[in-house]
Amino acid sequence: MPPHVFADRPAGQPPERGTVDALISQTRRLLGDVDAVRRETAGSTGDEADAETRWQRALYELAVHQLSDLDRHLAQLREDPTARAGLPPRHTAAESQQGSLLSRVGSAEWNLLTDEASWSGELYQIFGRDPAAPALTLDELPALVHADDQSKLTTMVTDCLIDGKPIDGEFRVVHPDESVRTVHMMGEPVLDADGSTTSMWAVVRDVSELRRSQRAVSETRDSLQRQRHIAQTEHRLAVELQEAVLPPWRGSLRLPRGGPGAADGRAALDVAALHLPSTTDRLIGGDWYDAIELPDGQALLAIGDLAGRGVAVASGTAMLLGAVRGMAVCGAEPGELLGRLNHLLDASAGPSLASALCCRYDPAARTLAWAQAGHPAPLLFRDGTGRALTPPEGVLLGVTSGAVYGQADRTLREGDVLLLHTDGLVPRHDNRADGADDTAEGRWSALAPRLTAARDAQECLRLVVDEFGADERDDDSCVLVARIGS
Repeated sequence: MPPHVFADRPAGQPPERGTVDALISQTRRLLGDVDAVRRETAGSTGDEADAETRWQRALYELAVHQLSDLDRHLAQLREDPTARAGLPPRHTAAESQQGSLLSRVGSAEWNLLTDEASWSGELYQIFGRDPAAPALTLDELPALVHADDQSKLTTMVTDCLIDGKPIDGEFRVVHPDESVRTVHMMGEPVLDADGSTTSMWAVVRDVSELRRSQRAVSETRDSLQRQRHIAQTEHRLAVELQEAVLPPWRGSLRLPRGGPGAADGRAALDVAALHLPSTTDRLIGGDWYDAIELPDGQALLAIGDLAGRGVAVASGTAMLLGAVRGMAVCGAEPGELLGRLNHLLDASAGPSLASALCCRYDPAARTLAWAQAGHPAPLLFRDGTGRALTPPEGVLLGVTSGAVYGQADRTLREGDVLLLHTDGLVPRHDNRADGADDTAEGRWSALAPRLTAARDAQECLRLVVDEFGADERDDDSCVLVARIGS
């Protein structure tokens, strides 16, 4: 049979065998590289793999699948001269039983003059037909097609035979066992010398696995996008909630507002505070701080950290901070306040752990009463030096029922700087190669002269941020500075 003359172009020349061999070598080399990377990503499965990892793995699976198909196509092109000539490939009965090098691609020709059909062995496999049965004509072919796709196939064939349009579309076929496969058909009308359509030639490819891989990629990509959107929304809500919870004042706060020194512009207590977000995690943590004037003229200074991240923790922080303010306004001393706060967390629906530090400052006597629940002790800077105060007894909030929290008192002087912080502020370092002390104690000691020489709490806070703000932090942190006035 002479080469087909297609409606839109003459049959092309087959590629040289050496060219096909080179393409096969390149394809297999690339397939090996992609498959190696795919195997590396297969270590995380199930719940251990996040959405992005699953999406990447699906893309690798799809790439391997398509490269494997390309390798089979090229191998058949090299081995079967009829395929290179553009004809339906010939196969023996044994090849039809065992499958050829390319078991998912078949071809057919329907002769319109004789009403005969010629199918390749692979096409019988793709359509789920017995190779011994006669090939179906174009009129009989829709019987194999899914009911919802029969009109689609009819339209494609009609457009091809009447209008000379190439066939390029997909439809589903139903096998005798009721399994459904997706196939892609590409075909063209074959014209005689007078331009009349004498037959139709088509290549049919089973793309069921390819479409499955593509769906997996699409589904994992959509899942990843949804998770990213949820994470962005949660982060925005957590930030807004945290901003609503933390004290509304910015810059310096002078306490008590109507206390000693207010008339001449000086305050008994000059306070400045700041929240520093994590540098490695976009989720908001449970760090908080507070400073308020109490009804008796004293001041509450508090700071803490509720375990966890996200909207739920930000909501829990709001509850915790509200409880601290309420009990302090009602006159609870720091040790008593932490005991009641522990009971509140212990009685909550979900298990919660938190550290906290509560201070009550009396400006008239310049005395500080304070208690801690598993939290870093306040740092006191005086006369160019600094040290941590000795902490009273206290365990983390929520660890045990009925915990008792000790209380300590300290007399302060004018010009003292009191610094409260959460444990995420100062990263853990070893001593540097140049011999400088890079531990937390060493850095605080080096900073002490400048802190005690600072004019106000806001300048002290800037010094702390300059020293520690650029450090990489795995967690959020808060710092509160109080400078003792007259």
